[in-house]
Amino acid sequence: MKLTMRTIPMLLILLFGGAGLARAQGVSAYFGLGGATDKSNGQDIDPPLGDIGPRMGGVFGKFGADFMLRPQFGVGGEYTFRFAQMDYAPSEGVKLRPTFYDFNAIYHPISNKKVVPEFQGGIGGADMKFYLSGQSCVTITACSTQSQYLQSSNHFQIHLSAGVRVYVRGGLYVRPQVDVHWVHNFNEFGSGWVPEYGAVVGYTFGGR
Repeated sequence: MKLTMRTIPMLLILLFGGAGLARAQGVSAYFGLGGATDKSNGQDIDPPLGDIGPRMGGVFGKFGADFMLRPQFGVGGEYTFRFAQMDYAPSEGVKLRPTFYDFNAIYHPISNKKVVPEFQGGIGGADMKFYLSGQSCVTITACSTQSQYLQSSNHFQIHLSAGVRVYVRGGLYVRPQVDVHWVHNFNEFGSGWVPEYGAVVGYTFGGR
């Protein structure tokens, strides 16, 4: 949670800090959905109970902002998170929510009013948030599930992405894209390479 609270203000600063130049160059904000995958590390993470490291999957959300310094070059930041917690060590009630944040250089090889290819590359971090989940019962039929934050495991990451902005009306656009995260020492899963795929909906203020 602390990392999230630090990341969100940085993205807002990126968005609104360049607002004075938005008319000339363009500031965009976006959000979207997708998925990120990684294989199991195959390790017995809880030897007495036999829990094996899980695979990464599920539905991820993404939001971000960018500022084009030139028609073809810009900078941006984004935050990607799994909507629901996933089982990590189910026998112990331990769950995990993977999150990624990155700050990128942006390149538009073609400056077109309707269709704009987009490439991003940058650095950031992967934050694995662990939770302890369990049930609390007042009576046999009156039970509730509770989740308590345990700790985070943070890793350096390199981020690359390729997508295409398609402007549908004014500054409103959709951008299908493919991302790749390379996460250093990503021992929670079986590979440091985490592919991500999805699409975002955004709006460009100025510069259109």
